[in-house]
Amino acid sequence: SPPLFHAPGVRWRQRRTSGSRPHRQGARSKVYTVAKNHVEKGFLHAYRDRRLKKRTFRRLWIIRINAAARQNGITYSRLIHALSLKGININRKVLASLALENPSVFSELVLFTKN
Repeated sequence: SPPLFHAPGVRWRQRRTSGSRPHRQGARSKVYTVAKNHVEKGFLHAYRDRRLKKRTFRRLWIIRINAAARQNGITYSRLIHALSLKGININRKVLASLALENPSVFSELVLFTKN
């Protein structure tokens, strides 16, 4: 008698892999091993770039804070040091948004740290 449950085979795995690929061109749409390698490489890039994203945004915030600080006559490192000496704990994300959206408030903060 035939089995009641048919175990998934090769075609099932191939269809599962082909569904998770957005760009099905050339050999990626025809050859399973090429498609599988493409999917695995995409997952590796996604994993790596989720961590790189955090570093990239921190670099952007530091660049924005430095530019605004130099317009107010102080460097980024001296501003951060002065803020820590005054006991002001504002993270770089908030400082960058202050520098971008409220330059007057940022300059008051810089004047407070200078005194």
